[in-house]
Amino acid sequence: MNFSSRFHWDLRPNRLTQALAARRAAGAPVLDLTESNPTRADFSYPGEILRAFDDPRMLAYEPAPAGAIGAREAVAAYYAARGEKVAPERILLTASTSEAYSYLFKLLCDPGDEVLIPRPSYPLFEFLAEMESVKVRQYPLRYHGTWTLDLPDFSPRTRAVVLVNPNNPTGSYVKRGELAALAGSCAARGVALISDEVFADYGFGSDTGRVTSLAAVEECPTFCMGGLSKVAGLPQMKLGWIVGNRPEATEKLEWIADTYLSVGTPVQCAADRLLAAGFGVQRQIRERTGQNLALARQVLDGSAGTILTVEGGWYLTLQVPRVRTEEEWTLELLEREGVLVQPGFFYDFESEAFLVISLLTAPAAFREGVNRIRRWL
Repeated sequence: MNFSSRFHWDLRPNRLTQALAARRAAGAPVLDLTESNPTRADFSYPGEILRAFDDPRMLAYEPAPAGAIGAREAVAAYYAARGEKVAPERILLTASTSEAYSYLFKLLCDPGDEVLIPRPSYPLFEFLAEMESVKVRQYPLRYHGTWTLDLPDFSPRTRAVVLVNPNNPTGSYVKRGELAALAGSCAARGVALISDEVFADYGFGSDTGRVTSLAAVEECPTFCMGGLSKVAGLPQMKLGWIVGNRPEATEKLEWIADTYLSVGTPVQCAADRLLAAGFGVQRQIRERTGQNLALARQVLDGSAGTILTVEGGWYLTLQVPRVRTEEEWTLELLEREGVLVQPGFFYDFESEAFLVISLLTAPAAFREGVNRIRRWL
């Protein structure tokens, strides 16, 4: 059977996945410091989330390409609570941030066009872009005690620059000066900015130089994305959104959305109550990630590992000595200490050796895991 040329990836499991499967098959315990699913991380979810679906409106199908107005008003209220004025007319609902990317790539790119993505960052972009016959080219984030953004080089086929703000996994926010330079360059070349802001509510400390949302940008076409998955710790509810700043672009996005009509009626009807109930989960996540970060700094202080500066998000990056490869580090930690972490090359770090650890991990497992890492270091 012949398949599309999009499916050229090597789908065989890597050595870490194989080692993890073998360990679990043998019944050996694993301290998993990679957990990214909040519904499996021992948070308390209020019953109001279930009661939010007790609504007779869910039995009526009234499709709206941009999404139900009540749900878009709920998203607008979420931005207002963060000090951002966003009219519901600027909001288009999607089933997820991944779907939002696919819509935007359809909107902005012809086959063979390119989008610029940060490096390091999570390894989703290449898959999403190639599904739309779009190429990706990376621009670097540099670390010199803090993360900075290098202004990307544009080519004649550059159609968009993707920001992940704060970045995953570095936890770095774009700064005001960086944004001003980037937006100016995009405006001069007719290039769009796509801002993935799913972790924006999870900052550590405060810094007036940070930009927490690009919703107020006017210089160039800009699209901000968020969703219940991170905002309310509800990845299973499948509701995301795009906030645009060009009415003509939003109109075309509605045409795309009308082709799929992917967002379920129940989650739209429940959106306002889910966001309200989810803020309690969000507070728990902020407390957990902040406490785990403080613990990691305390336990690993003076060790051979260095925690890189992290400003927000759900992860920390640990730089370890280059006496072995990242793959060797992760395999040995798993096999000898029973601790699962991710290697930096999963996120396209330019050099070695980095380990990525989830701050979402339940406290007891996190404490034991970082203590074993300290011992191993």
